[in-house]
Amino acid sequence: MNEILNFFLSLIAGFLLGAVFFGGLWWTVQKGLSSRKPAFWFLGSLLIRISIVIAGFYFVSDGHWERLLICLFGFFVMRYIVVRLTRLPEEYPNQLTMEASNAT
Repeated sequence: MNEILNFFLSLIAGFLLGAVFFGGLWWTVQKGLSSRKPAFWFLGSLLIRISIVIAGFYFVSDGHWERLLICLFGFFVMRYIVVRLTRLPEEYPNQLTMEASNAT
């Protein structure tokens, strides 16, 4: 029973790590498009997000490949969810390219 709880907590941790990583990426793109120095936003965000996720995977796995695999599954499920939540409405498919051209 204790192992099932560990697997469930690994899945929840994967969801949280995915939300931090991909939610942070979405937030960075929003801020970076309107920034005067977007390279600092993107590089800084990448370093912070990767550091958090690698440390999270390390602590969640605790030397067990099964926990790491379940955590990775939760991570990629959250990627799918964040992509679906942040998708532009179908009626405005060119809105992102219009915003990017207005930012320059």
